[in-house]
Amino acid sequence: MTETEKEPTSEDLGIRTDLPRTHGEAVTRLADAMLRYALWPGVATAVVGVVVFGVLYGVQGAVSALVGAVVAFASSLFTWWLMRRTAALNPMMVMAGALGGFIGKMILLLLVLVILRGIDWFNIRSLAYTMLAVVIVWAVMDHVAFRRTKLPTLIINTDDQ
Repeated sequence: MTETEKEPTSEDLGIRTDLPRTHGEAVTRLADAMLRYALWPGVATAVVGVVVFGVLYGVQGAVSALVGAVVAFASSLFTWWLMRRTAALNPMMVMAGALGGFIGKMILLLLVLVILRGIDWFNIRSLAYTMLAVVIVWAVMDHVAFRRTKLPTLIINTDDQ
């Protein structure tokens, strides 16, 4: 090569170097994207739930909706935390962790509804509908993040066994 010519870079050749090299990097990148996509729509849904049920049922409705939003956020953030904690494990263990986390989330939400249903001061509908709305919005935004995050389908690496 002459002095005016230079070695072609990966960008010149159309090779993407920003892709994850291991399964753990891919899961971590996906978890971060899911948090980034779901956080603000989840906050907006929680605020709408608190305001709407505050208008409909007063302070009792607003507090109940706030409790539902906090529980839904906690369960959704648990899923994010679990993805990051299991990212470096075998891909089958990551899937087992994800399924276990989903089942755990549903059990937690059910337990909260059953336990707080017995407290007369709580407006159970405000709690349930806000919790449901936040969980659904978070799940939809998780799906959007999964679809928009560019990750390779297969990552062949001798470290992933």
